[in-house]
Amino acid sequence: MTSATGETYSIREQRGWYVYDWANSGFATTSIALFLGPYLTVLAKAAADSAGYVHPLGLTVDARSYWSYLVSFSVILQVLVLPVVGAIADYGRRKKECLAVTAYVGAVAAIAMFTLDGSEYLLGGALFLIANVSFGASIVVSNSFLPEIAPPEQRDAVSSKGWGIGYLGGGALLALNLLLYLNAARLGISETFAVRISLGSAGLWWGVFTIPPLLTLRNRGREQAPAFSRKVLSGVFRQLGHTIREIRRYPQTALFLVAFLFYNDAIQAVLALASQFGNDELKIPVSTLTMVILMVQFVAFPGALGFNWLASRINTKRAIAVSLVLWIVALLYLYAAVHTTAEFFAVSALVAVVMGGTQALSRSLFARMIPTGREAEYFGIYEISDKGTSWLCPLVFGLALQWTNSYRLAILSLIIFFATGLMALLRVNVTEGEHEAEQASR
Repeated sequence: MTSATGETYSIREQRGWYVYDWANSGFATTSIALFLGPYLTVLAKAAADSAGYVHPLGLTVDARSYWSYLVSFSVILQVLVLPVVGAIADYGRRKKECLAVTAYVGAVAAIAMFTLDGSEYLLGGALFLIANVSFGASIVVSNSFLPEIAPPEQRDAVSSKGWGIGYLGGGALLALNLLLYLNAARLGISETFAVRISLGSAGLWWGVFTIPPLLTLRNRGREQAPAFSRKVLSGVFRQLGHTIREIRRYPQTALFLVAFLFYNDAIQAVLALASQFGNDELKIPVSTLTMVILMVQFVAFPGALGFNWLASRINTKRAIAVSLVLWIVALLYLYAAVHTTAEFFAVSALVAVVMGGTQALSRSLFARMIPTGREAEYFGIYEISDKGTSWLCPLVFGLALQWTNSYRLAILSLIIFFATGLMALLRVNVTEGEHEAEQASR
């Protein structure tokens, strides 16, 4: 396949790259979006004192807020780790090897979640931190392949296909786990054991389906990376520091990052905390929540493709803006009107339609505004608030829940982040941002 500029791109690489979205989405759906939050909350409640508090590292924490605080802390770690991973991947031009290491560290930690039982909320929290930081780091590297495997005019479509296939992969594993959970008694196992199997299966799925992208993607640039040493590590940090300082030279890219960090932080908070809201506030059983999230995965696939079509008609930035308005509508509906399982299904369907388009188009738009050869570094900064790495919103959510004892007020607080992100996005001049990145690449 040849682009308008005469460069050659491999369809085989694109297909392999799609499979990594399929691979990691099982962890996003089965663990982050559904089972892990409620399950760690159960473990924390089992370890809580008579007032309902646990005391990790000497801190006093409402057991119900433990999960949201964990998500937030995991991203504080990612703020430190992800940009460094991106710099390492670009410095040695060994992206494929970086993808393998980060993916398999995360997959092993996710598999180990099968062992969680009783009141082991601290072990569960530690495994989640390892898995989620590795998850984010692997996506930094995976995303950085996008400008290398697709020409600018096809990046919206390639990114949307990747997200769409990811939703199908996450949905496929979730469907298998739903069958297991619903038939636990018939199989002679407890629901708790079925949850543990589901958590472990997410890591196994992640590891197995990481193999195809590792076989198809290729490194570019220098054939051999410098041997790892203190000098090389110093070079990585110098390069990272240069990137952070340099981003001020690209004001449109920086402005888009600010917008993205706000609105995608809120998106990830909704996806990570929705099952806790449904289970603890609406008293929806886990089996029904599984069906909701399964529905979301399969509705999200045509949603991602639909927003790609919309972007081709009104441009990418406007399509993202439309999706953010719909996110605000969904949260207002959730706050004011959702009291039953049917209503929770309805708002989840609206979220499913918009979430794939928002994330896929954001990824491809950012890829158009970064310098060539520095993709992993810039995606290391981008990924601080991407797939599964929300931090400020879960913190605000957890504090609001602990102080007000109201899930609805905690949900309502997230609208501020969507609105702020939308206002910043509307100020981004994409054409100017593309020109700035093109000039830097020469």
